[in-house]
Amino acid sequence: MPFFEEWESFYVIVGTASAALIGLQFVVMTLIADRPQMASPEAGAAFATPTIVHFSAVLLLSALLRVPFESIAMVAALWGFVGLAGLLYGIVVARRMRRQKTYQPDAEDWFFHFLMPLVAYAILLISFFVVSSHPDEALFAVGAATLLLLFIGIHNVWDTVAYQVFVRMRDGRE
Repeated sequence: MPFFEEWESFYVIVGTASAALIGLQFVVMTLIADRPQMASPEAGAAFATPTIVHFSAVLLLSALLRVPFESIAMVAALWGFVGLAGLLYGIVVARRMRRQKTYQPDAEDWFFHFLMPLVAYAILLISFFVVSSHPDEALFAVGAATLLLLFIGIHNVWDTVAYQVFVRMRDGRE
C-alpha cells in the first residue's frame, strides 16, 4: 500500500526498541523482586504495568502498520481502537495512582504516567477520524503518538529504576 512504504524503517526501529525495552523492564522487575521489603503490588499496578502497556501498544502499532492491508481504513480502525482503549486505560491508571499508598505521586508523575499517555492515545483516536480526508497527516500523527509512547515508557522505566536505587535502597539501609 503506497501510504506505508516510506514508514517501513520507522516502525521497524520503533517496534524493535519497544520489544527490547519490554524485556529490559522484566529484567528490572526481576531484580527489584529480590528485595521483599520493596514489594508493592499497588504501586506496581499504578506505575510499572502501564509502562509495559505503553511499550506493548508501540509494538502492536508497529506490527499493525507493517501488515499489508488492502486499504488504510482497516488499519486506521485498528489504531483508532488502540487509541480508545488507551484512553480508557488512562482512567484506570489515574484511579490506581490515587489509591496506592506506597508512593505519593508528584506533578512529574501525573504528567508522565497519566497526562502524556492520554495525549498520545487521543492523537491515535483523532487521527482515525481524520485519515479519510488527510491520510498523510494522520500517518504522521500515528508516528508521533507511537514515538511519544515509546519516550514516555523510557522515561517511566528510568524514573522507576532511579527511585528504587536512589530512594528505596537508601531508605532500606538507614
